[in-house]
Amino acid sequence: MTNIHDLDFLSKQVHDLKDQGVYRKIPVLESANDAEVIIDGKSVINLCSNNYLGFATHPRLKKAAIDAIEKYGVGAGAVKTIAGNLNLHEELEEALAKFKKEEAVMLFQSGFNCNAGVIQAITQAGDLIISDELNHASIIDGVRLSRADKAVFKHSDMNDLERVLIEKRAQYNQVLIITDGVFSMDGDLAKLPEIVELAEKYKCLTYVDDAHGSGVLGENGRGTVDHFHLHGRIDFTIGTLSKAFGVIGGYVAGKKIMKEWLAHRARPLLFSTYLPPAVVAPLIEAVKMLSESDEYTKACWDNANYFKEKMKKAGFNIGHSETPITPVFIGDEAKTVLFSKTLLNEGVYVSPIIFPTVPKGTGRVRVMVSAAHTKAQLDQAIECFIKVKNSLEQ
Repeated sequence: MTNIHDLDFLSKQVHDLKDQGVYRKIPVLESANDAEVIIDGKSVINLCSNNYLGFATHPRLKKAAIDAIEKYGVGAGAVKTIAGNLNLHEELEEALAKFKKEEAVMLFQSGFNCNAGVIQAITQAGDLIISDELNHASIIDGVRLSRADKAVFKHSDMNDLERVLIEKRAQYNQVLIITDGVFSMDGDLAKLPEIVELAEKYKCLTYVDDAHGSGVLGENGRGTVDHFHLHGRIDFTIGTLSKAFGVIGGYVAGKKIMKEWLAHRARPLLFSTYLPPAVVAPLIEAVKMLSESDEYTKACWDNANYFKEKMKKAGFNIGHSETPITPVFIGDEAKTVLFSKTLLNEGVYVSPIIFPTVPKGTGRVRVMVSAAHTKAQLDQAIECFIKVKNSLEQ
């Protein structure tokens, strides 16, 4: 007799993944997440980290983290709204607000938590949320948590967005248009200027998740809003602190009144312990470094453009990315997973992206080039890509 506690229903689903050729084990890194990492005792070139600027291992950030532990300990000790809000958190929020050219910033424990907390706090029954169909999973989940009605427009299709606005705007109080700033699967940019024009025409609010634009686009990495010169015209700008900034955390930038309201209604802030000192202090240092110089952002773009140009010449389909995110399209799901596994055996670590993360038949390995890579490492990686492609086509 089957024991219900054996979770046979999950065993069957995992077995199905194996039959489809899409089951994979999560690699274990045995080193810092740098341009090269050690996996299974072997050094491989790391092309799938979000550590765009190399800040995750930067000496200035490491020193700031160590110093913060010595002074403040290892944990915040409470949620923000009770006893977990250190002067370090306040300093980081002020630094980020100045960097982003906004009135105020509210910190969250992660970018995912930020979307989960902000969307439900700023919308209610009688409102409408309109979301790009390719928005990040955290936005989708954040929207589900809201009591507002929902609508979806075709990816970056301004005609379809306006169709939704024409059909529905008059039926609601507030309407919130949500989009990623940079779409993480293809590396394309949102049509923010056009979205803002429509939002202002129909008296809607705008919400941009700039996880992959923060630290990468705009002046010194100020983000997609800065890139398009839209300061003051975007109501809520979300950013992550776990990618270009090299640590972990999230934030929303906007008006001071927004911050006041979130302190009373954003559930992750009310019910989850706040960011630890060893996270916050290096983030303050990261903001300082980006404010001081554009060298890190420029190095990231220089390497990304170098890699893209050589991959195009080698005959790879890298789509229409407008950012350092470089998808290398393979197509079939099982073949994509095999391509990634074979690359790892050749010394290049790059993650396969397949259904349901992307539509069926559009599997790709997504390359994330950073400022920390050398040209020699990129050349070696490209040679491995060519070798694997040729071996799998035979």
